Amino acid sequence: MSETYDFLFKFLVIGSAGTGKSCLLHQFIENKFKQDSNHTIGVEFGSKVVNVGGKTVKLQIWDTAGQERFRSVTRSYYRGAAGALLVYDITSRETYNALTNWLTDARTLASPNIVIILCGNKKDLDADREVTFLEASRFAQENELMFLETSALTGENVEEAFLKCARNILNKIESGELDPERMGSGIQYGDASLRQLRQPRGVAAQNQQQCSC
Repeated sequence: MSETYDFLFKFLVIGSAGTGKSCLLHQFIENKFKQDSNHTIGVEFGSKVVNVGGKTVKLQIWDTAGQERFRSVTRSYYRGAAGALLVYDITSRETYNALTNWLTDARTLASPNIVIILCGNKKDLDADREVTFLEASRFAQENELMFLETSALTGENVEEAFLKCARNILNKIESGELDPERMGSGIQYGDASLRQLRQPRGVAAQNQQQCSC
């Protein structure tokens, strides 16, 4: 039986190597910690259908390699992404310092309107913290990002990070700020009737026969 959903959003998980990107994705999809996680080679993929603000949304998530040697491969997947989790490790100042480069890539290669949530991962290792919550919070504010600290190990705030990002995209669609019909928006309608509801009556009737989403 095929999944039914109102929208499909293309998501990215980006950030330096070793920040726990694959573990976040695994925790979100499988609800458990990925014990034997190696560095991602190129790109990995996962998807999950979630309920956001009364709508059913399928998140199509591309987990990208953080190592520099895969950068040219992963960049090609940025195109047409609606949302992204930008991940750093709270115990590694180096991964935090690299955020600006990842952010520039996302806004240049995906879309200037991409909805991004900053995730300070490994919240469970608070004793080894090198980046304070306040500092990261300021960075998020200055760059117009949402912000959460997460733990792929305990699951804390993992689902919330994906849902918060999806909720923001949905709000922007409903306010007209994001147009799912625009090429490269990273958003697809899952149901043709939904599109007709958003159109003037004449246009909807005109498209009824040729619409085959």
